[in-house]
Amino acid sequence: MAIEWDEQIVIAELSDEPALSDELGTLGDRLSAIADDDRVPHVVISFGNVSYINSSNIAQLLRVRKRVSQAHKAMRLASVSEDVWSVMVVTGLDRVFTFAPDTMTAIAGLQLEMENAGEGADE
Repeated sequence: MAIEWDEQIVIAELSDEPALSDELGTLGDRLSAIADDDRVPHVVISFGNVSYINSSNIAQLLRVRKRVSQAHKAMRLASVSEDVWSVMVVTGLDRVFTFAPDTMTAIAGLQLEMENAGEGADE
C-alpha cells in the first residue's frame, strides 16, 4: 500500500486481498489515533488496483468515513472498478460515499473545497 500523508490530505492506494483488509485497517487505526479533529486530514482512497471488496472491507471503509466525518473532513473514493462499483450500488453505498474518476480529480475536488472553506496553507 502506498500512503501519502500530509497535514491536509492523505492518499491511500489500495490493492486486492489479502492486503486490502490490512491496508484499510492501518488507515483506520492511524485516523483513529489522531485525537485532535483539526489534525485529521481529508482522505482519498484509490481503488485502481482493487477488483473486489467484501463485507469486512465495507465495514472498514465505513469506519474510516465515520472518523473523517466526525472531524468535518471529506473523503473520496477514486478509480473504482465496475465490479467494486456494482457492490457499492447493490449495498446503497453509492449514495453514502463520494466518488471521483481518478485520484487527481479527487485531490483537485478536495483542494477546491478546502479553498472555499478557508482551509488554505496559510493556516
